[in-house]
Amino acid sequence: MRLLPDTHAVLWWLADDPRFGARAARELVSGRNQVLLSAVVIWEVAIKRGLGKLDAPEDLVDTLVQAGARPLPITLEHAAAVETLPLHHRDPFDRLLIAQAQIEQATLISRDPYFPEYDVPLIWE
Repeated sequence: MRLLPDTHAVLWWLADDPRFGARAARELVSGRNQVLLSAVVIWEVAIKRGLGKLDAPEDLVDTLVQAGARPLPITLEHAAAVETLPLHHRDPFDRLLIAQAQIEQATLISRDPYFPEYDVPLIWE
């Protein structure tokens, strides 16, 4: 299975936060799954860290890539697909993640309450 963690999922997983779902944690470390690290996640962290709204590790990318995550760039196809998504969610980072998950046939790992309204597999618990 291809997994695409949302920004909060990445940060909670690394911090061993109790809000992170047990199944999601198991799936992320399972050798049978491929973990994708979206440029959207790094972009969102960079913006929020730059605004002083988020405390995140400086070595976030290196830590995740060394743990086996495969970088997922934002492609033209990903960006264009956002246009066809229903407006259940207005956050541009999350909408782009949803489009990436659909195009890349990945399962999102997120606790976002709007994600279940989209046609995309989802893990949280």
